[in-house]
Amino acid sequence: MKPMNVALICKALGDANRLGIVQMLSDGEKCGCELLERFEITQPTLSHHMKILVECGLVNDRREGKWHYYSLNCEKLTDFKAFIDSLTCVNCGDGEKGCCL
Repeated sequence: MKPMNVALICKALGDANRLGIVQMLSDGEKCGCELLERFEITQPTLSHHMKILVECGLVNDRREGKWHYYSLNCEKLTDFKAFIDSLTCVNCGDGEKGCCL
């Protein structure tokens, strides 16, 4: 995953509402009306949050009539998780000079 894509996802998840939305979507596809009820936000605010999540690629949306349905993009989420898992922290040992601790 390219660093720019990781940065966009991190920025999108940096908002508590968007993080909660992603968590809620981990249970499966949801209608925008369900998200509105859960988060007690206005429709324009939800649209703003969903636009950010869709643009970073973490969330898919589909329209059915006048309703929008949202789901996680599992491929993008898997790639993001793999990037996070690839990060390591090397233990510096006994704290000798030059240690990052």
